[in-house]
Amino acid sequence: MKRLRSATAAAHDQLDRRVMAGQPFASLERYALFLQVQYRFHARVDPLYHDGALGPVLPDLDGRRRLALITQDLCDVTGRVLDEPRLRGDAIDPAAGLGWLYVAEGSNLGAAILLKEARKLGLSEAHGARHLAGHPDGRGLHWRQFTTALDRIALAADGEARAAAGATEAFRYVHRLVGDAFGD
Repeated sequence: MKRLRSATAAAHDQLDRRVMAGQPFASLERYALFLQVQYRFHARVDPLYHDGALGPVLPDLDGRRRLALITQDLCDVTGRVLDEPRLRGDAIDPAAGLGWLYVAEGSNLGAAILLKEARKLGLSEAHGARHLAGHPDGRGLHWRQFTTALDRIALAADGEARAAAGATEAFRYVHRLVGDAFGD
């Protein structure tokens, strides 16, 4: 976990700045663009939540999925129901998938701040910002459960490198999505 954080710190910081530069909470229209980014990222990562190799080693993996909540939020904000996501890209191998999941799960910690901003737009955990809601047990505990399980996974050196590469790739993927949605 600490090695993943260290290996991806620059990509993470870059992405945070890029997202906020897009002013996703300036209006409902901008927020809808943010939701589209979230939708595309979570559509890409969603198969990992069903991965038979990862499920046994990560707690409540299937219960951590947020794609359905994002879909519902998009419908709340835009009034449109989206088609099933069309996946682009190759399947993500389990070691790299740990990095992608690290990014997806870590975004839930920062979502507390984003939820406050969404509330200013009249949104809530029950309408338009469901995917930003914290876990009933608390964001911190939910994150620690995930990172504790992540730390317990024995990976060879190449597995750790693939996990770090996966996390970096996930951050870069979202960065591209943000650029596409909000313009460069």
